[in-house]
Order: sequence, then C-alpha cells, then structure tokens
Amino acid sequence: MKLSVVIPVLNEADGIDAFLTSLQPLRRQGHELIVADGGSADGTAQRAAPLVDHIVQSAAGRAQQMNSAAAMANGDVIFFLHADSQLPAHCADLILSGLKNSASRWGRFDIKLSGDRFMCRVVEWFMNTRSRWSGISTGDQGLFLERSLFDSIGGFPVIALMEDIAICKRLKQTGPPLCLTAPLVTSSRRWEKHGMWRTIWLMWRLRFAYWRGADPTDLARIYYLNSVHG
Repeated sequence: MKLSVVIPVLNEADGIDAFLTSLQPLRRQGHELIVADGGSADGTAQRAAPLVDHIVQSAAGRAQQMNSAAAMANGDVIFFLHADSQLPAHCADLILSGLKNSASRWGRFDIKLSGDRFMCRVVEWFMNTRSRWSGISTGDQGLFLERSLFDSIGGFPVIALMEDIAICKRLKQTGPPLCLTAPLVTSSRRWEKHGMWRTIWLMWRLRFAYWRGADPTDLARIYYLNSVHG
C-alpha cells in the first residue's frame, strides 16, 4: 500500500527545507509527498519543489489546499500533515498496518508538544484524552484515511476554520478512528508565545462556539486577531 502525505503550507520558507528533508525516507520507501501551497510570498513552493513529488497551488485556506492536493494523490491512504510536525519512527508502517489490522478506515496520532514546560505535558494529556473520548481529531494530530473514504465523504468542508473538526464529524459516521499512541511531535510555539492558559481558553471558546453553530468565517477572524497562528 502507498501513502500520500499532503502538507498544506503558507509562507513556511524558514523551516520547509529541514521539515521536508526529514520526510525523505518516506519517498525512498515508495510513498509520495505533496505540498499544497496557498499562495506563499516567501518562496516556500520553490524551496519545497526539489524535495516533494508534487506542488499544488491553490487559494489560501487549509481545506481548499488539502482538497486540491488530495485530488492528485496516488496513494491508497492520504496522510494530512502540518509543516511544524515531527513524525514518530516507522510512521508509514504504523499507519498502514494499523488500518489493515483494525476495523477503522481512518485515524490519527497522539500529540506531543515540542516544549519542555510542565504545562505542555498537561495540554498533551487533555488533547489526547479528549480526542480519544470524542473521536474528534485536530490537524496537529496528523489525520490519515483511506483514499476511497476521503472521496466518498466529499473531502474537507471548505470553511475558514475548523475544517479538521468538520471532517472528523463526517468520518465518525463511518466508524471510529484508529488512535495511534506513538506521539507526533508538533511545535509548541503558539502556546508558549501567546501563553498556555490564554491559548487553551481561546481554542476551547472557538470550538464551543463552532459546536453551537457559529459561522467559521467569524471564528477565523477571532483566531487570527488573537495572533494564535504565528
């Protein structure tokens, strides 16, 4: 089975070389890397091109970027990955053998924040516990699913924010996720830069508002005004 790794990016030039270099073992194993660029102005796409199989250009917005990249994916399983992540060892084997040997057709990894602070460990525990209890994954946890399943549910809803929550709600209707305990490390920069408790409060407030039916466009405006992304 073949894995297609889809990486949505926007102005990630500073770290894209090191990140994609770390993924080259996957290419050597026969898997493919696809960068979905949302109109970067810093040369991200040009720097990424030698290190991936495909560059896809689309309008900015993670949902639209990932859908555009998935449309050209050749793998049996699509793995959506953020560009500030570090994969666990034998990542492809964990995904492919996990899906093959379980009843699940989709799943995610446990998350580990890169920082050393005690609060990082607290945040990780709550994120992983909540995800396991709810069956909902965030993009930071590395969402993977069978290509045929992605096509059958219509891909990511094209919304300004919460596209990861929205697709998981669709996927839950097809069966429970495979929750891999091997940790995928993600950057803790936004948590540490803007304050752990402030970021926790903002993210929970946004998710609750989305659950109550708030417009994702309005939620995205709040998210970026609070500078949590950078």
